Amino acid sequence: MAFQFPDHFRFADSHEYLLVDGDLVRLGLSAFAVDQLGDIVFVDLPEVGTELSRGKSFGSIESVKAVEEMYSPISGEVVQRNESVLSSPEELQNDPHGEGWLLVIRPKQADQLDELMDAATYASKVAAM
Repeated sequence: MAFQFPDHFRFADSHEYLLVDGDLVRLGLSAFAVDQLGDIVFVDLPEVGTELSRGKSFGSIESVKAVEEMYSPISGEVVQRNESVLSSPEELQNDPHGEGWLLVIRPKQADQLDELMDAATYASKVAAM
């Protein structure tokens, strides 16, 4: 299956994406990762105000196949979480790069974004999987 990844997104090896919006960053799970999980039944996200550390788990996602940890590609503070994904996890499957976002973060170190993959690099990586 061929996936479309928005050009203005940055991607982590662990399949999270980041979308920069001013001095905030929207974090979500790539369409590839969502597809690999199958039917998603539960999402666990941190509370607003939580400090995330780059490379550390910030929550989990449960599908009929498995429970997977999600990892923060950058350090920062959670300023918003997508309550609709918590109450209706299928939102994540319907539109992972749009309405299915997970968190909005205020980054601590904006230069961490530069270390993530652009869409073309990420697309090549998942095509090889």
